[in-house]
Amino acid sequence: MDWDKLRVFHAVAEAGSFTHAGDKLNLSQSAVSRQISGLEDSVSAPLFHRHARGLILTEQGELLFNAVRDVFAKLAMVETQLAETKEKPTGRLRVTTTVAFGSVWLAPRLGEFLAQYKDVQVELKVDDRELDLGMREADCAIRMHPPRQGDLIQRHLLSVHVHCYASEDYIAKHGMPKSAADLDKHKIVVYGDDPNPPFPNVNWLLEAGMPGGKRRAPTLMVNNVYAILRAVENGIGIAAFPDYMAEESSKIRRILPELEGPTYEAYFVYPEELRSSKRIAVFRDYLVQKVAESQF
Repeated sequence: MDWDKLRVFHAVAEAGSFTHAGDKLNLSQSAVSRQISGLEDSVSAPLFHRHARGLILTEQGELLFNAVRDVFAKLAMVETQLAETKEKPTGRLRVTTTVAFGSVWLAPRLGEFLAQYKDVQVELKVDDRELDLGMREADCAIRMHPPRQGDLIQRHLLSVHVHCYASEDYIAKHGMPKSAADLDKHKIVVYGDDPNPPFPNVNWLLEAGMPGGKRRAPTLMVNNVYAILRAVENGIGIAAFPDYMAEESSKIRRILPELEGPTYEAYFVYPEELRSSKRIAVFRDYLVQKVAESQF
């Protein structure tokens, strides 16, 4: 099979159309179509179902795409390793973490890192869904639990503690709860229903101080922790946050200090193939330094 045709096939399978693949490859739609037709002739099988809304891989196309995708992932890894043979870290570093940690704590601290390592370009992917490091969806991750994949290298970053917070405006208007049971009289903001919450037992506040495992009704549910922070800052209600988030806000204060949610561990993880990566090493060391400087 011709490598150029496989490269075009990979682009078409990812884009779902000849036009979008052509834009990515700087080729005309007709040139892309000819390459795909030639590849289908060489393998004696149709690779796409063509219809008005786009292209769908056939069974044979799926088989070929899986193989080609693996080859491209390995080539990207080799490209990274070749770049890391230089004396200083350079190139793109794709980092993924949860929306809360990435938006509130990590993003504001990247400026110093980028100023120190001017040849490194960071791509931060905030997503409560875990991206697959093995499939090179990202180079490294900050996870709010130990890695589930056995082939990932891990470095413990911090123990995350969770407490209750409210704004001064809310307290002035609704009063200060004296105990967990008093939360029944207050407006509670929690994370929305989601199979992949940003940290374990994210809505523990609904059960705090309740008898017999009962749950109180929330006032507001939002499936984004940063949005919950903004809601609490603006006096909508009380919520439970990781302390690293509260450290970044001057508009909220801890309440019910004796009431603490579940503690969980955060880890910096990356694939075994990037063990020798200078970009990974300097970024890991920078994170460890910044965590040590924090007050939570």
